[in-house]
Amino acid sequence: MDEGILTTLRDCLLTRTSLENLPEDVWRRASALNTWGTNAIEGNTLTWHDVEVLLVKKRSIGDRPIGDVLETLQHEKVFRDLTQLRARPITLVTIQELHEAVFKGVKEDAGMWRRVNVRITGSKHVPPRMEEVVSEMEKMMKEYESRDVKGENVFILGTWLHHTFESIHPFSDGNGRVGRLLLNLHFLRHNWPPVNIVPLDRDRYLDCMDRGHSGDPSSLVDFVREIMGRSILDLLDQLGTSEDELRPLTGFEDISGHSAKYLRLRAGQGKLPALKISGDWHTSKRAIRLYRKEVGRS
Repeated sequence: MDEGILTTLRDCLLTRTSLENLPEDVWRRASALNTWGTNAIEGNTLTWHDVEVLLVKKRSIGDRPIGDVLETLQHEKVFRDLTQLRARPITLVTIQELHEAVFKGVKEDAGMWRRVNVRITGSKHVPPRMEEVVSEMEKMMKEYESRDVKGENVFILGTWLHHTFESIHPFSDGNGRVGRLLLNLHFLRHNWPPVNIVPLDRDRYLDCMDRGHSGDPSSLVDFVREIMGRSILDLLDQLGTSEDELRPLTGFEDISGHSAKYLRLRAGQGKLPALKISGDWHTSKRAIRLYRKEVGRS
């Protein structure tokens, strides 16, 4: 995904509203989607319909594990509170508070650095031993602050922070959800909207993480840029002009000069900003125009 396209789309969004002043119904839906996605890829049993009823419609749901419901309610509150944290530096205490707020009443060691050695299921990477966790976290935050002050690219630095955090695996459980909150806090601090990782992304996301453990962070950076494109398109569809209305790719064959088949290919490759709705790729007139301009430069 071309970063120039993302920046232009982001700037269009910010002319409509600041991130801390998103309309309540838009922010409620965004927080519900983020909460459902981040929990679902970790095994939470609540469906999108369950989460929509619970968090958007504010109605109770029955016959669901109390722990799954509790961490859903608590994660949504923590996610919404990220806009208040964005003005403050990220510290080790911040990270512990995120973990405690999501998992209080769910995990006995909520907010506490792990006191056991762990393995990451499905990964060859072995996190540092428990006695090394605090020093590794201190090292991570010192490097993050240094690179942030120097103005490093927001996607490269945010991806590095997220991957390094997950590599250390500082908590006995819940690292994925806290790591994704940390990534979104980084984006909000740099005036970018939060990103969502949903169940359909899980295999690619984990593959990108593994590639990072092998020394190749580029695929994870590309993935994060793509999901940022999806996030901005979704917000602009709700807040933008008619140029930002999301429509199936077949509706853009004439103005793009390309077939819907070609546009689907480029969307699937992460080159054209687009998102899937009911299994079909959708994009906007603005995104098509920016894509054509970028292709013309290339």
